[in-house]
Order: sequence, then structure tokens, then C-alpha cells
Amino acid sequence: MNQANDNTALRISLQAVPRALRTVHKALIDVETVYFGAVGGPLEHLQLITSHPHFAWLQPMSVLMAALDEALDEPETLSTDVIAGWRGQIEELVGPGTAAGSAFRAKYLILLHDSPEVAMAHGALRKVLGHLPQPSAGTSARVEQDPVNRYWAAPVPSASRASP
Repeated sequence: MNQANDNTALRISLQAVPRALRTVHKALIDVETVYFGAVGGPLEHLQLITSHPHFAWLQPMSVLMAALDEALDEPETLSTDVIAGWRGQIEELVGPGTAAGSAFRAKYLILLHDSPEVAMAHGALRKVLGHLPQPSAGTSARVEQDPVNRYWAAPVPSASRASP
């Protein structure tokens, strides 16, 4: 019963992350839209966000949010390692983890300093991530995408850190 309670608590902590990620994502889109200029109506705006090169750098966060939502929809138990892997994956994008996509991180840091809304959303995301377990040193923060189930399943051992 204790293990079930622990898993429920971890799942609840992880369920707060997508909301915080969406807030950061929306703040980034809002700032990028101002930089881009007039976009027309909501449908044209959506089309620009999903297909225009100016917004393409946001795709890693969009993909991560979708994958996290899919994983949370699964009824399977989420282990501490899996949840730590999600935290590590997010931290690779927004910090303080090692940047996985330097193009994303470079633009993100610029907007983090330029926009109070992005900074506030980032702070709220960091607070939520602080409630999740940290990735262990022996595992990569990256989580491997499962092509069959189309969600990010579990952290994988890092080849560079694995012991012989």
C-alpha cells in the first residue's frame, strides 16, 4: 500500500508539470508573436506557430509536452526513475541541465532575460520541477521514445557514463 501511495504522490507531482510547461510555452509564443509582427486571426496564428520557421525552435518543447501528456494518460505505474527522466528531459531544454538542443536553449535564455512573463513562468516551472526526483548520475536525463506506444517511457543508461 505504501508503494501505491508513493506512486500516487509522484504522479500528482508530475501532473503539475504539463500545466507549468504550457504556461512557459504560451509566454514564449506570445513574445515570439510580438517579435514576428501582425499575424491575423487565431487560425492564421496557429498555422504560423506550427509551420513557420520563425517559431520552429519551439518544437522541442511542443513535442515534449505532447509526449508527457500521453505518458500521463497511460494507467501504468510511473517509477521514480521514469519521473526523474522527465525532469531531466525538461531541464535539458530550460536549464539547469546540460542543453540538449543548443538552438532552443540559446533562444530560450534570450527570452528569459527579455520577458518578465517568461521569467515568471520559468520560475513557476522550476518550483514544480523541484518536487520531482532528480535524475541519477548513472542515467542520462534523456528518455527514449517508444515508437510503438509513442510516449517517452524510461531513462536509458548513458553510454558515456556507463561503467564497463
